[in-house]
Amino acid sequence: MCTFDVKSSVFGLLSNGKEVKLYTVSNGKMSFSVTDFGCTITSIMLPKKTNPNVFDDVVLGYSTLNKYVDSNCCFGSFVGRFANRIGNASFELNGVKYNLDKNDGDNFLHGGFFRYEKQVWNAAILENGVAFSRTSPDGEQGFPGNLEVKVTYTLTEDNKIVCEYRAKSDKDTVINLTNHSYFNLRGNGSVLDEELSIRSDRYLEVDSALIPTGKMIETDGTAWDFGMFKALGRDIEKTGVGYDHCYVFEDDKQLKRVACLRDEKTGRKMTVDTNLCGMQLYTANFIEGEIGKEGRVYHKHDGVCLETQSLPDSPNKKEFPSSVLKAGDEYYARTDYGFEF
Repeated sequence: MCTFDVKSSVFGLLSNGKEVKLYTVSNGKMSFSVTDFGCTITSIMLPKKTNPNVFDDVVLGYSTLNKYVDSNCCFGSFVGRFANRIGNASFELNGVKYNLDKNDGDNFLHGGFFRYEKQVWNAAILENGVAFSRTSPDGEQGFPGNLEVKVTYTLTEDNKIVCEYRAKSDKDTVINLTNHSYFNLRGNGSVLDEELSIRSDRYLEVDSALIPTGKMIETDGTAWDFGMFKALGRDIEKTGVGYDHCYVFEDDKQLKRVACLRDEKTGRKMTVDTNLCGMQLYTANFIEGEIGKEGRVYHKHDGVCLETQSLPDSPNKKEFPSSVLKAGDEYYARTDYGFEF
């Protein structure tokens, strides 16, 4: 039986003088750190197989608070009220049209101009993790309803980081919450040699602005086929700049294994379980030259995001599973990132 340890420290001060905390959660074998600035996961430390006393950080990010404040890369961030994209930055609900921030051309992406990742959240230390909470007011980012949000990150004895998201609104609204960590099981360098499997045979077709057309494409025999383990880089040139596509799962609300990432060089493996119906595979196509932790220069494809979520643009796609949260109902999403080392 392992012993959990949760420590807090000062991560930095914002320009308004507000103090930001960093929380580190350990089970004696591995640890992760998260800050109350955006519920952002700043590190996941895994031991080396050859030397259990030496650890590698397997997520991209920054060493200082100021870099998280200034960056739009979403390293480790919690994303809402609606992750991914909404076409034309608008949707209709109950006969009312809602206009959102146009922060991605003519479209809405990851929370618009007032992102959840840029807010300081209330924090409470748990026995094996941290819980964050915040009320997103009616009209924030353009969405209806005062939304009470609770984000919980916990670590289990068997080395799983459990991400749980709960929310309740006083008006009908739409919601889609995710974590945007960039994983690199080696701790540095390209991830194109790391192997991925995804338990899905469909992904969403998108237009030139990455807005879903509404069509689901069969993956079999294509560059998007990860039915069996395949190196991320094997077919990446066939995709254009890289993977930035949403895979589709059963909308059964049950926790299920949807993906697995493994690295032969280090012997590490990461599993992904979720109760959500989609997962955005993103191969860090647009981080070239970004200065990350300890001054390291990040390059394109130095990380991979496995963003579990509802389907993008679902408020405008009636054929997709609904992302509507009715007033008074509770939204619940869960994703487990499990690690073997």
